[in-house]
Amino acid sequence: MEKVIFTQDEIEAEHEYAMPHIECGVKLHGGFAEDGAYLSPRTKNRWTAVNAWHQQLKTRQAPIVEASTDLLSEPNFPNVAQQVLLLKHGIDQGLWNSLTITGLIEARGRALADLDAPDFQKIICEDISATALGHMNKGLLRAHGWDEGGNDTDVGGHDVMWFAVRDLVFGNGKYPIPEPPASIGRNKDAREMEQIPAEYEMLISFLMNLLMIEVRAERAFDFYEQVLRCDEVFVESRKEARHAAELVERIRQDESVHVAWLRAAISEFRSFTIKTVAGGEMSGAEILDPVWAKMVHWHSVEMHETTRPVNIAEIKKTILATDDGDAVFEAFEALAVA
Repeated sequence: MEKVIFTQDEIEAEHEYAMPHIECGVKLHGGFAEDGAYLSPRTKNRWTAVNAWHQQLKTRQAPIVEASTDLLSEPNFPNVAQQVLLLKHGIDQGLWNSLTITGLIEARGRALADLDAPDFQKIICEDISATALGHMNKGLLRAHGWDEGGNDTDVGGHDVMWFAVRDLVFGNGKYPIPEPPASIGRNKDAREMEQIPAEYEMLISFLMNLLMIEVRAERAFDFYEQVLRCDEVFVESRKEARHAAELVERIRQDESVHVAWLRAAISEFRSFTIKTVAGGEMSGAEILDPVWAKMVHWHSVEMHETTRPVNIAEIKKTILATDDGDAVFEAFEALAVA
């Protein structure tokens, strides 16, 4: 019978690495197998567990929520061609800032390791001991947080990995450290799942927000990798740029287990019978689906409607301040995706 219940030590267990993961003189999480393949941190058993929980959902014919870039209707800004154009004209602070901010935001993810999830068994009729929901406090949240921001040792997590990506192509300290946005998720003023106690709504909303942030990150990974692998930019440091793209791919590999466990937990909640605060019972899907639709729409449409005009204005100002700025901005606009 397939194993579906794991201890915290099993969820957080590391592979036996043949080689450590060191970049820019800094030891990073994960490591390498004998054949040189990169092994993500704390995945000796984590993938086995997550795959087992996904299989349970499939066996029960419970739909697994979609979490692909197909959910994102708006293109990345700037797009790859526009970013390449900017770099070829020496306009590179935007990319430096972007990589730096990504690392700073990843560092915030360390807070997940200290998050104590409420006991969902108290509001779910079915047994959840063999589910992702039942393992959040048994290593899933802590391993996720450690992946993002490190585990209070000298081993760097994704935050440090992004700084390494930046430093490989730009060097350290080329520009001042930018101020990251206060939040990159959907905020709401009123409750949306009043059928359940507030602490459960907060956690489920948080997980949905986190999953959509991971979806947006997947598109960002593709953007960064294409730019770094373009032979038209970083011409004097092509080897370093290609290696930086490899680092992004390692982060992408690490993040895939985050997407998978979040999909499992959210799908489990919507598939179960929920005890309501009014004393009744209802399906998790009835509670969750309207909020999930709002979450997807915010991340794919509303957020861009708010930020894009500001981003366009900032890039335009930067371009026009350079030599031949009018012509460069005209070329930049011509590369926009219709």
